[in-house]
Amino acid sequence: MAQFVDKVNIFVQAGHGGNGCMSFRREKYIAAGGPDGGDGGHGGSVVLRVDTGMTTLMDFRYKRKYTAPAGGNGQGSNMKGKNGEDLIIRVPLGTVVRDADTGEVIKDMSDQEDFVLAKGGRGGWGNQHFATPTRQAPRFAKAGLPGESHDVVLELKLLADVGLVGFPNVGKSTLLSVVSGATPKIANYHFTTLFPNLGVVYLGEGESFVMADIPGIIEGASEGVGLGHDFLRHIDRCRLVVHIVDVSGSEGRDPVEDFITINNELSQYSPELARRPMIVVANKIDILQEPENLTRLREYTDSLGFPLYEMSAAIHKGTKELMRVIYNRLQELPPITVYETEYVKPLAEAGSADELRIEQQGDVWLVSSGWMERLLADINFDDYESRMYFDRQLRKSGLFERLEEMGIQKGDTVSIYDIEFDYEP
Repeated sequence: MAQFVDKVNIFVQAGHGGNGCMSFRREKYIAAGGPDGGDGGHGGSVVLRVDTGMTTLMDFRYKRKYTAPAGGNGQGSNMKGKNGEDLIIRVPLGTVVRDADTGEVIKDMSDQEDFVLAKGGRGGWGNQHFATPTRQAPRFAKAGLPGESHDVVLELKLLADVGLVGFPNVGKSTLLSVVSGATPKIANYHFTTLFPNLGVVYLGEGESFVMADIPGIIEGASEGVGLGHDFLRHIDRCRLVVHIVDVSGSEGRDPVEDFITINNELSQYSPELARRPMIVVANKIDILQEPENLTRLREYTDSLGFPLYEMSAAIHKGTKELMRVIYNRLQELPPITVYETEYVKPLAEAGSADELRIEQQGDVWLVSSGWMERLLADINFDDYESRMYFDRQLRKSGLFERLEEMGIQKGDTVSIYDIEFDYEP
């Protein structure tokens, strides 16, 4: 039997930028031939793309690490390195991407737009960039920046308007097969449905909705008993809960107690979900053994304000009428929930200036380190506040004090990867 996987942890790593090249062309009367080192290519990004043909996260079960290609190194003759190709990761519609550490939502893949989950590193500059009237033969180039990386959780939440809930074997799968094109496996034993099934219900031109059969929920489901704990999340997006109760008495259970038990599980899983609009359906009325069961259930649901409808999914009695009721109710409800982004990436902070690698090339001071790479990747130099944050971090690290100890002079150039500025004490 095919397995349903709806929650996985993966690690993604964007490609590193290629290194810049130090090279000189050969021309008479030009110092050292003149610099012509090309820039490194940008690293490939990791991009999420919705694939409507996917229904589970099974593809991620055995592969948990995804790395995009690095950018190519620059070459002589001002040749730029090749950009790394983006790594496209396909996910089912409705996949919620969360930060593995905080659980915050990074992106809800509920539309058809691609999402860059990890951005590739910038390529390093070749020595052609560093030529000036007084520095005609720069003998240095820059390394590329590392690509972003993330540990994330992919969590599939089905995009269904209606969620069918109820004890195992109450007729949810049967109803779905009768009113839609879905073909769930149906048998007379508990937990026939081992993964959620989706079906589109068509009532007429321009009248349709998506209904999901959620695997049987039992007492204790919210604590992990049975299958309910794994699949309750798929009701999260449903605008309307259709609670199916077996009133026939054929399994010796009390319909009112069943109704109360399932509602308690929904409430313990999510109080917000328990407040979701609900329709109650009494199923298997064709084999009703004790009419009192139906009467008591109706009295109880009426007292709570939930409408009760009767049907027999097995013989298609009352199913069309129920679908019309559901469709009309959906017209009054807000659209399917889309999870808003909660994640704010924490900005990298400066380490110690003692960790920095500082090289002097004439009046140019080349600065590099692991923490400097991470800091630069988080800075938007077109934004004033971001630039001020960068300046504060450099001062916090003690960089300028160390440069002064090494003999930097006013007007010398401080070069940090692809950022340059004149030193002013």
